Amino acid sequence: MSEQSRTKTVAVIGAGPVGLAAAAHLLERGLDPVVLEAGPAAGAAVAQWGHVRLFSPWRYNIDPAARRLLAGTGWLAPDEEALPTGRELVEAYLEPLAEALAPRARVLTGHRVVAVARAGLDKTRDEDRARRPFLVRGRTESGETRDTIADAVIDASGVWGHRNPLGGAGLPAPGEERAAAYLTGPLPDVLAGDRERFAGRHTLVVGMGHSAATTLLSLAELAADEPGTAMTWAIRGASAARLYGGGDADGLPARGALGTKLRSLVEAGTVTLLRRFTITGFEAPAPCCGGPAGPVSVHGSLPEGPQKLDVDNVVAATGFRPDLDMLREVRLRLDPAVESPAALGPLIDPNAHSCGTVPPHGERELAHPEPGFYITGIKSYGRAPTFLLATGYEQVRSVAAALAGDRPAADAVELHLPETGVCSTDLPSADDGQGEAAACCGPAPVSVQRGFATGVGRDG
Repeated sequence: MSEQSRTKTVAVIGAGPVGLAAAAHLLERGLDPVVLEAGPAAGAAVAQWGHVRLFSPWRYNIDPAARRLLAGTGWLAPDEEALPTGRELVEAYLEPLAEALAPRARVLTGHRVVAVARAGLDKTRDEDRARRPFLVRGRTESGETRDTIADAVIDASGVWGHRNPLGGAGLPAPGEERAAAYLTGPLPDVLAGDRERFAGRHTLVVGMGHSAATTLLSLAELAADEPGTAMTWAIRGASAARLYGGGDADGLPARGALGTKLRSLVEAGTVTLLRRFTITGFEAPAPCCGGPAGPVSVHGSLPEGPQKLDVDNVVAATGFRPDLDMLREVRLRLDPAVESPAALGPLIDPNAHSCGTVPPHGERELAHPEPGFYITGIKSYGRAPTFLLATGYEQVRSVAAALAGDRPAADAVELHLPETGVCSTDLPSADDGQGEAAACCGPAPVSVQRGFATGVGRDG
C-alpha cells in the first residue's frame, strides 16, 4: 500500500465531549482515530462534576457528527431544550457515543498519555521531521508503558485536575501544600456526597466564575437545613458584576438566574463577600487521628489591611491551566499570556474580552510549528476562561477536514451560539482571570469554563 493510499491514523487524547466528537469527525473523513483516555471510562472527568446541572440545553451539547453516528444505532436523543446534569451528559450521550465509535475506532481507557514526540527525534532535530510519525506514550493503570504511533495528534485532554494555585502571582501561597486536606476542587457535591464535610461548618469559596457561584448557592441551600453552615466568598477583583451577569437578558436563562440569585444572597448577607482579597498564606494545624485537627487559618490582604480567616474548608474555584509537560518534545507556538495556540491568544485574552463572544476559529488558528499536531477543546484556551463546548466541536470539525486534505471545508468555520447576555464593563484585573470549566470540560453548561460544567475539564 502506498503512503498516499494508506489510511491516516490520528491519536486523540481524551475521551471527553470534544475528544469523542473529534473521533466521530475523523471517521466521517475516512481517517483512523485512536482515542486515549486516562480515566476508567469515556467522560471520566465530566463524571466528577456529575451532580452539576448545565446552563445550556442539550441542543448545544451534542456534536453534529456524533449525532449522525448515534442516529444509526437506535439512540434516542434527549429533549433538546432540557438542561442535563454532568451525569446525564455522560450516561445519555458520551457512553453511547463511545459504544457507537467502538466498532470502527479504538477507544482505550485507563491509558494516561505522559508524552508526545516525533518517533526517533527529539525536539531539537529537523531531519525529515514533518514526515516522521508521532510517538504518543501512555501509561496504563498497572504502570505499564505503551506507545501509540500516529500520523497526527489531537490533544483534547482538557484541563480538569490542573487547577490554578490559590496564591497571588500565579504561585501557591505559602503553606498551601500543607493545607491540602482543607482544600477541595471547584465543584464539591455539597448537598449529597460531600454534605457531611460542609454541614454546620464555615467554608471559604475562592474564585469569580460559575463554579464558585454554583458552590455558593449549594452552600446557601445547605445552610437552610443545617444550622451553623456559613460561607465567605473571596474575589480578587473590585466587583462581582461580571459573574452576576445579565439576568433576564442572558441567552442562557439558567446562567442568568444563577447570577441573579447569587447577588441576592450577597445583598441579604447570607454570603459574605470579600473584594480585592489576595491569599498570602495558610496556617494548618498538625493532623490528628488521620484527619484535620480544627480550622485552617487563611491569611490574606485587603485594601484596608491584612485579614485572617479561620475556616473549615476552602473551595478552590480559581480556574485551571493546561498540562504542557506532556508536550515538551513537541514544537509549540503558544500565546505568552494565556498559553493558547499563538494565533488564538489575541481572540480570547481575558484582558481584552469580558464575554464569551470569541470569533469562530478553526485549524489555521490551532496549528503549531509541528505539522499534524493540534490542541483543541478547553485546553486550546490555555488559561482563558471563556470557552464554549460548541466551539470545541467546530474546532475538531475543521481539524478533521484539514487532516483529510479538504482545505475549503477546514477554512469554512461557522459557529452559532446563544447570546451571552449583558456583559460587564468591569473587566477582570490581570490577577482576576479565574475562569472555570464548565462545559467541558467546564464547568457553565455551554461554557466549558474552568471548574464548571460542560466540558471540560470536561474534555477527558
